[in-house]
Amino acid sequence: MNYSLRTLLIVGVLAEIAIFVTAYALHPSMEEAFRFAARYSGRLSAAVFLSAFYLFAASYPAPVETNTNLRNRVSLFAVLHLIHFGFLAANVYLNDIPLVPVKLTGGALAYLMIVAAPFYLHKANFKLQLTYFYYASLVMILTYVARIKGDFQGADPFWFHYVMMGIFLVSCILFGWQMFQKSRKSIAG
Repeated sequence: MNYSLRTLLIVGVLAEIAIFVTAYALHPSMEEAFRFAARYSGRLSAAVFLSAFYLFAASYPAPVETNTNLRNRVSLFAVLHLIHFGFLAANVYLNDIPLVPVKLTGGALAYLMIVAAPFYLHKANFKLQLTYFYYASLVMILTYVARIKGDFQGADPFWFHYVMMGIFLVSCILFGWQMFQKSRKSIAG
């Protein structure tokens, strides 16, 4: 369905508020509220990102510039992921979580790409668009790998992490295959 960007943003921001209110209701200390808000906000962002990646692959080879639904979804993802970043930063600060510079570099590049995407992705060539979707996917996959390995303070490995990592891996393969098949048909036809 095609929704206006305004509608998507209102629903998305309300969902983020609901996540925080629920996290605080279930865990009344601010440290735990932000820990859980960051966790579930990240899951919401991941779902919105996957829907944008799907729209990108499904509409290939149509340019992003003409696909308003995809552009709106990319914008929604950027806003939701910035809210997630706020929850994440508060979680790191309130819970004194040590930061690993190497991991921060990869994540910072992903955040820069995510924030820039609503403004520049539709102007970029296909290779840069593809890089955006696969790099953001890689960072999310590595985040779930770190959770599975127990590298996240305050979050034990959980079956959900395996499921999400699998969903991202399968999505990357299927979406890539879908675009490859379409490009082969356009070359042959």
